[in-house]
Amino acid sequence: MTHSNNSYKPQGSKFHIRKELQKYLKYWYWFVLGIGAAIIGGVFYLRYTTPIYSAAASIIINQETSNNGGSEMPDLGFATGLKTNNLEKELAILRSRRIMHDVVKALNLNLTFFVDGQVRDVELYKNVPFSLKVLKLKEENDEGIGGESFKISLDKNNKLKITNLKTFETISAKPGTSIDLGFGNVVIQPKEGVESFSNITMRISEVDEVAAKYRGGLKLIQERENSNVIQLVLEDPVVEKAKDVIDQLIFEFNRDAIEDKNLIAGNTANFINERLDIINDELEYVESGKEEFKESNRLTDIKAESQLFVQTASDYNKQRQEIGTQIELVNAMLDYLSDSERAELLPANLGIEEGAINQKIAEYNDLVLERNRIMKSSTELNPMVIRINNNIDQIKANIFQSLQRLSKNLQISQNEVSRQMRSIGSKILAVPSQEREYRGIERQQSIKEALYLYLLQKREENSLALAVTAPKAKIVDSAYSSGYIVSPKSKSVLLGTVVLGFFIPFSIIYIRNLMDNKIRKRGDLEEITREISIVGELPRVKDKSELVITENDRSMLAEAFRFLITNLQFLLLKSRNTQKSAKILVTSTIKGEGKTFTALNLAITLANTEKKVLLVGADLRNPKLHQYLSKATKNIGLSDYLANKDLNLESLIGKSKFHKNLSILPSGSIPPNPSELLRQPKLDGMFKKLEENYDYIVIDSAPSMLVTDTFLINKYADLTLYIIKAGYTDKDLIAYPVEAKRGGSIPKINFILNNVQQVDLGFGNKYGYGYGIGKKSVFNWRNHAALQRILKILS
Repeated sequence: MTHSNNSYKPQGSKFHIRKELQKYLKYWYWFVLGIGAAIIGGVFYLRYTTPIYSAAASIIINQETSNNGGSEMPDLGFATGLKTNNLEKELAILRSRRIMHDVVKALNLNLTFFVDGQVRDVELYKNVPFSLKVLKLKEENDEGIGGESFKISLDKNNKLKITNLKTFETISAKPGTSIDLGFGNVVIQPKEGVESFSNITMRISEVDEVAAKYRGGLKLIQERENSNVIQLVLEDPVVEKAKDVIDQLIFEFNRDAIEDKNLIAGNTANFINERLDIINDELEYVESGKEEFKESNRLTDIKAESQLFVQTASDYNKQRQEIGTQIELVNAMLDYLSDSERAELLPANLGIEEGAINQKIAEYNDLVLERNRIMKSSTELNPMVIRINNNIDQIKANIFQSLQRLSKNLQISQNEVSRQMRSIGSKILAVPSQEREYRGIERQQSIKEALYLYLLQKREENSLALAVTAPKAKIVDSAYSSGYIVSPKSKSVLLGTVVLGFFIPFSIIYIRNLMDNKIRKRGDLEEITREISIVGELPRVKDKSELVITENDRSMLAEAFRFLITNLQFLLLKSRNTQKSAKILVTSTIKGEGKTFTALNLAITLANTEKKVLLVGADLRNPKLHQYLSKATKNIGLSDYLANKDLNLESLIGKSKFHKNLSILPSGSIPPNPSELLRQPKLDGMFKKLEENYDYIVIDSAPSMLVTDTFLINKYADLTLYIIKAGYTDKDLIAYPVEAKRGGSIPKINFILNNVQQVDLGFGNKYGYGYGIGKKSVFNWRNHAALQRILKILS
């Protein structure tokens, strides 16, 4: 039965995998219960969790282009002041708090209605049995209300009952009348066909809070890179509400963009009308002067005396006309710029041919629009407003200076053309002065007419832009839903519960095994050392009445001790001397590991083989064996015999109540010097006397790690049984008996693993250890032929 260090070799990784699995498989019922409980929890979770649905819509963000249409006249860009050059800007507006705030107010999403359920409340969206209208809010609630909850019911007597769920105050009123709910006055009117309803909960939330909730849940997905097709996705427990929010969000986005366009177009229309009035007066004055000139000079048909000079002069006149038009536009813009306020928009692309000025005007208008948008929810003291105002003033000054420089440059060009015209004029001195004056009047008339017609055309285009305004977001697909539940997903939840139900017991077992420093089974002991053989495993006894085995006992404990003494017979054959009696010492590392329990049952088992057995209580410091003796003899024993020369050894030995062949020598009185007593030569003589009368002497010793008593007695023992208690003995303590064997202080040492759970028992449990085991048996050891042969050899 002895095993050496090299006697055991693992049989490959397959063995180790199986060994690890066995740590968990023995607790299979934990996994079954864990998975079952987790699945039940998952089913309840799916049953009572509010399902979440998804709604989506697709839109195209229009990229606007110039509406010049190939006209030779410069484009004022009335309807294109907000060209979409950056898709991110439009997406930022689409997900802005302001737009979502308008959506919440338009759909009254801050008012939610629920009907009481057994586990969870169900929201009513379009199925509310009544309509509620807020007539007037109190002054302190003008900016909004929130945090109020009411329970509303209508009985068959057409009487409303409204309960404030905070104060539990109840109000009774008739439908259609004004009701004061604290935050304001409302009117509740049942819908047609509704006679009564009960337990309808109305919750009033803050608009900003609801808007923030939907902003957080809104997803804007660009279908592909550099594409202006955007998909809007929103999840909500009420699918109809999610669709309405998306549709209303698109509507509010388009409305906001149209308002911005109309704002620019309106300012441009005012500018054009003002200029038309001025130019109309100037044109009437020029035409009146032309008429008076002809009447005073009696002219009906003016002949050109020199067509060549006239043609040349005509070319210069054309240049002068264009320059004059530019000067007029620049001067008009300077006048408008001087009179405009900070928040007013400037006409964009008025026809000034200087590209840098047009770019600065567009930048100025963008800043003005941004400032006006911020001012809707802020004040002049906002740092962002101050910064934008500074930028507006700076750009405005730059535009003013650029226009002044352009005006000077145009004036220089006009002077140059005039000089050229004077050069030509010197060549046509023969032409009457009336001709020259008349052509000057015509030049003024043509400039005014061209400018007047141009502004009339732009006014019509601007009016058309106001009348026909295309939405910024073109709807590809209105909000729709597949109707499938997005969350919770039943397959994922059930799979997750199975994994969780498996993982929790697995983690508990793993952590317990990881933190466990106790010897639990045979394998734990063999992993630490194989220098000391394991001669027996004793099962855990749950019932205290079964701690001591009896004659003809067929319990698992009795079979374990029979298996133990069978192993001991072979060990004693090798270790025993020529003496008749076999002395077996039972010890352990610390107290509480079952020395007395093992020694007593081992002695009973040996007595059942019709051998004379003596059980010696050698634990002089903390004796336990005396509790199994009668009151008359339990106070005198081994310590008294060693300390008193007058005591007779036979008088101290008492018969056991457990078996007729078992005698017990108790430990006796607790001495002050146990070690000195055990060192006396009298102890050696005592064992020699006992060997003459008994076949087996079982010695119940003290813990070897705590005192030296065991080492003093060990030299008399033929075999030492070292008790290791499963679930009690630390793994670190195994080093102590190993070192004792290596050092020679306990050379004939063998392990007995005590208190082993049935699932952790060794080979016998796995391969039928309990075969034929009952609580009692009529089996007689005297009739066991194999055992009789062994006993005959030993004797």
